[in-house]
Amino acid sequence: MEKRTARKKRHLRIRNKIVGTPDRPRMCVSRSARNLYIQIIDDYSGQTIVSASTEEPAVSEQIENGGNKEAAKLTGELVAARALEQGIEEVVFDRSGYKFHGRIKEAADAAREKGLNL
Repeated sequence: MEKRTARKKRHLRIRNKIVGTPDRPRMCVSRSARNLYIQIIDDYSGQTIVSASTEEPAVSEQIENGGNKEAAKLTGELVAARALEQGIEEVVFDRSGYKFHGRIKEAADAAREKGLNL
């Protein structure tokens, strides 16, 4: 439980500093052992503007396992494409207390390559 508690403390510390505005919403990344979830959120209105996960058919048909870097890259590209369709070009990156490494980094890099400014 100590590892989970430390991550939650980091997440709260990060969330006190990061706020998604209508001009620059927050891109929040959550992960489990088997899947990755990404949302772009406007914190002022409390609305999720765009979301993507490894469970969606657009991603799950291309991969065998949703808990690896390849799946994270596809999910990052998908959420970036959907955000650009909505007219969102800049976001604030919220890593949810996870280290910027592995799947989190792959998702962020894929979104950057697709044209999203983090």
